[in-house]
Amino acid sequence: MRIAIDAMGGDYAPVQIIRGAIEGLAYLGADDEVVLLGREDDIRVHLPPDESIRGSMSIRHCPEVIEMDDSPVEALRQKKNSSILMMAKLAAEGEVDAVISAGNTGACAAACQLKMRTLGAVQRPGIAVVIPSFSGPLTICDVGANVAPKPFHLLQYAQMASAYAETILKIHKPRVGLLSIGSEDVKGNPLVKQTRELIKGDPSLNFVGNVEGRDLFAGACEVAICDGFVGNVVLKLTEGLAEGLFKTIKREIAAERPDLAAQFDPVVKTIWAKHDYSEYGGAPLLGVDGVCIICHGSSDHRAIKNAVRVAAELVRSRLNHVLVDRLSEEPAHA
Repeated sequence: MRIAIDAMGGDYAPVQIIRGAIEGLAYLGADDEVVLLGREDDIRVHLPPDESIRGSMSIRHCPEVIEMDDSPVEALRQKKNSSILMMAKLAAEGEVDAVISAGNTGACAAACQLKMRTLGAVQRPGIAVVIPSFSGPLTICDVGANVAPKPFHLLQYAQMASAYAETILKIHKPRVGLLSIGSEDVKGNPLVKQTRELIKGDPSLNFVGNVEGRDLFAGACEVAICDGFVGNVVLKLTEGLAEGLFKTIKREIAAERPDLAAQFDPVVKTIWAKHDYSEYGGAPLLGVDGVCIICHGSSDHRAIKNAVRVAAELVRSRLNHVLVDRLSEEPAHA
């Protein structure tokens, strides 16, 4: 197995990306390899002298970098030798089995869709992120790849995310909810209402109907479906709220009972670890003909390490074969 990692992507590249890649070798076999893409001099200086590690890693020089604030389409057109585009090209040519990037999300999704293409019936790939909730892992799709989907796209997201939760997260018949402004059938915009009818008509899905934002952490479903705009807002709000709550709890304990602060610190850290997105590594771009893991822009070495683990799991599980079997062909009236 060969996994390509964009060493130049993310707020803490290349140091944290390379460190995470090295730590991720623990999830790979002796004959597997990690390919680091980016500016060779910037990468090589951060590699340890350990020959056993160097033997499991190689460098593919890419002189250009797509920045986080670059326009995805323009960047892909102008930066032909960027690490993101070359990474997707390696996957398309069969030189690597999976790709990972914490760089520009739009550029990564577009590059993979452009070079790797999509699985048979898939019209638009979607990003499926796993969020730790109080009742277990919650998969949300889409969180940014498709901000203006059609109802059929959301049906396919439901099918793919459900298969992902069942195959990778080992959740038997995951309950699928459609994110809306109310649980009643009449609630929602035209996209939600039309999507509801499509998902309800698929007997392979364990559909529980509309779910509200507050239901996501109350265990109402294991898979939540929405358009990429709404999903990205939910994701960022959840991250910010979780971090803010933990900081507030620690601050209040320290202020009220300084003597208890030290005792509670291990407990807070344990709870935080269970709700830290870094533990889930990254989000798979479901629907591309290959394995692509898109990581948070602020990913540290732990997130990259776990992204390697997730990528390896997806390759070994042959998830795409499962997705092809589950996906619906678009009905004539859609």
